[in-house]
Amino acid sequence: MFLLLGFSDLSLVAQASLFVFFLLSYLLSWIGNGLIVLAVTLSPRLRSPMYFFLRTLSFVELLLISSTVPKALQSFFQKGRTISYIGCVTQFFSFIVAATSECILLTLMAFDRYMAICQPLRYTSVMTVPVCWKLTIILWILAFGNAVIDSTVLFSLPFCDSILIAHFFCDVPPMISLACGNTFFVEVYQFIISVTVIMFTSILIICSYIRILTSIFLLRSAESRHKAFSTCGSHLVSVIIFFGSAMFVHLRFDNPFSPYEDRMLALSYCVIIPTINPLIYSLKNKEMKDVIKKLHLRLVHIRH
Repeated sequence: MFLLLGFSDLSLVAQASLFVFFLLSYLLSWIGNGLIVLAVTLSPRLRSPMYFFLRTLSFVELLLISSTVPKALQSFFQKGRTISYIGCVTQFFSFIVAATSECILLTLMAFDRYMAICQPLRYTSVMTVPVCWKLTIILWILAFGNAVIDSTVLFSLPFCDSILIAHFFCDVPPMISLACGNTFFVEVYQFIISVTVIMFTSILIICSYIRILTSIFLLRSAESRHKAFSTCGSHLVSVIIFFGSAMFVHLRFDNPFSPYEDRMLALSYCVIIPTINPLIYSLKNKEMKDVIKKLHLRLVHIRH
């Protein structure tokens, strides 16, 4: 068994505030992402590859926040702080699957925008439904494969007397700090795999957006430029927030943050991003807002 310390070192007022923050974020994430999944699934208007990948992103966000927040909420209470070895492995595995999936998915969404704006005549013939499904299956294979290797490497470490995890979930830095053997190989591996996944996908996204922006600026009509920018704006905001926080947290070696800093930074990609992404995509997308409003009216009508 391990013991998740969570935020037990903070004052009672701070713990109560964080508990409310975690709970509200979890509920809002499920409502927002759940509505996007339902809207894209049920509406014939939202059948394009862009919405196909957006639905997958919402599902990934639900997996990401559900892998950490429920146990974090329990850790605010003394009896809910214990987590079994298998529970810790499962939590870490699901977190890595979600995080890796999001990196790859944001890259696929950038490629979709590149094809739509830079190769409009080939878009419908290239980005077909079977192609989208094949790309999604490859995404999940890569994410699960990475999670299997990551989990095997991390939990091959010997854990000795200490069972106190100075975090709200089983993440790499606190687990390495509990190990009682030589952790150099594991630290090097985790750094290399983070660089490979984060940097490779971010470079592909940057290359896509260089081509996208070049094509947009060549458009003669201001209305066409505005429409092109609007289709990319939401995705670009998500990319900046997710990759910015991921690079800041994971692309460091032999320069650890304090446990408090690790926990605060983890909030950005574990809690905040899955909560605000539905707002980013729905508030800036007229089609999505219209479909969600109709879905809401339909649910109210069924209820009454």
